[in-house]
Amino acid sequence: MLKKILLVVVVVLAVLAVVVATRPDRYEVARSVTVAAPAAVAYGQVADFHRWDAWSPWAKLDPAMKAEYGGPAVGAGATYHWAGNAKVGEGRMTVTAATPASEVVIKLEFLKPMEDTSTTTFAFAPEGGGTRVTWTMAGKLGFVGKAMCLVKNMDQMMGPDFEKGLAALKGVAEAEARAAAAAAPAPAVLAAPAK
Repeated sequence: MLKKILLVVVVVLAVLAVVVATRPDRYEVARSVTVAAPAAVAYGQVADFHRWDAWSPWAKLDPAMKAEYGGPAVGAGATYHWAGNAKVGEGRMTVTAATPASEVVIKLEFLKPMEDTSTTTFAFAPEGGGTRVTWTMAGKLGFVGKAMCLVKNMDQMMGPDFEKGLAALKGVAEAEARAAAAAAPAPAVLAAPAK
């Protein structure tokens, strides 16, 4: 009887291993939002890691999280290292490319609880009177990652966080655009020439 149970367990594990091995090894998660602000304003929130606390969906998960910034303040070469509780883990982001008001590309390295590297891209495109911001993360899955995705895929895991982050980014960028518009000097009114 014990041999039969062990044989069934071995067969089930073998089938599961084959299923996991045949799953796609690449993933991509993307979400977009339209922001009623110029692309330069939304871009400024993303290209400067110092400004992420205002909108990042993970910033408030651990108030005691330690953060370190390196490289230039904005754009290519800027780095952000974080270490926090189990909800945020530890990792590092490095801006690898930045085109003002157009795109920010980030190398995202998770260090704990599991090591993983992915590419995160923020694209900014004019839409209507505002800007369409698209947040994308793409990467490669190892065997463990593919096994985890049998239960909950990357889109289900990361998509809701992207939606929260983009909603917060929209709020911050629109508030900044309104404040800038209110602070701008009123256009001069030319008096009609005297007759």
